[in-house]
Amino acid sequence: MKIAAALLGLFSAFASTATLAQDLPDLAGRAVVVVTENAYPPLQFVDAAGAAVGWEYDAMAEMAKRLNMAVSYQNISWDAMIPAVSEGQFDMGMTGITIRDDRKEQVDFSDPYMRSEMVMLVRGDETRFADAASFAADADLLMAAQPGTTPFYVGVYEVLDGNEANPRIKLFETFGAGVQALRAGDVDLVLTDGTAGNGYVAASDGALKIVGQTLGAEDFGFIFPKGSDLVGPVNAAIAAMKADGTIAALDKKWFLDFKIGG
Repeated sequence: MKIAAALLGLFSAFASTATLAQDLPDLAGRAVVVVTENAYPPLQFVDAAGAAVGWEYDAMAEMAKRLNMAVSYQNISWDAMIPAVSEGQFDMGMTGITIRDDRKEQVDFSDPYMRSEMVMLVRGDETRFADAASFAADADLLMAAQPGTTPFYVGVYEVLDGNEANPRIKLFETFGAGVQALRAGDVDLVLTDGTAGNGYVAASDGALKIVGQTLGAEDFGFIFPKGSDLVGPVNAAIAAMKADGTIAALDKKWFLDFKIGG
């Protein structure tokens, strides 16, 4: 009886997964151009072999298969991404984009595919501060940030004094450039979500670490031009991938099993 019950449960799981797959829209091979920055490991980055890889690439490949769409990729800087997608230059954007109301005025978002918390990334030998308050108290300490990003605004309003022109915030075009400045000693702190922060720490061989408490949570979503008819199908695929364990498997692959550069 136990064997029969187990088999019945297994068949039910297969049937449920099949039903989810059958319920997804068929986009009939539709060409979809996705833009990304390739600077946000482990969501998307260029590996040692020169290949663009990461959690989001794997998720997009799975969605393309399930929805029957033909995905191609383009690269663009972060500060140009939301305006470019808003203008319809690309069909979708992905680069760990936080879902925010002000951005919803320019683009449509998918449902969240990931939640992450903000962390403080510092050099591995840092001893001058251990939390946001002690960083803010030392006027000699500098922070790196990309303008217009969630880490920039958290740094301004939750760590420092609310002045967006505070000279203690050094602006960089890419997240990776800010991390390089941190490692070189040009700045002392990079705020990032735990996803990227843990990825950089794992790859740093002790050169980087995370200190202090988390500074809140953020939800990530894919972006689309306003009114895009891709939002519904992509949301359906995200829901199916959460339901059948695919999202959990990607999380394990990229956040638990994988070491960037290793």
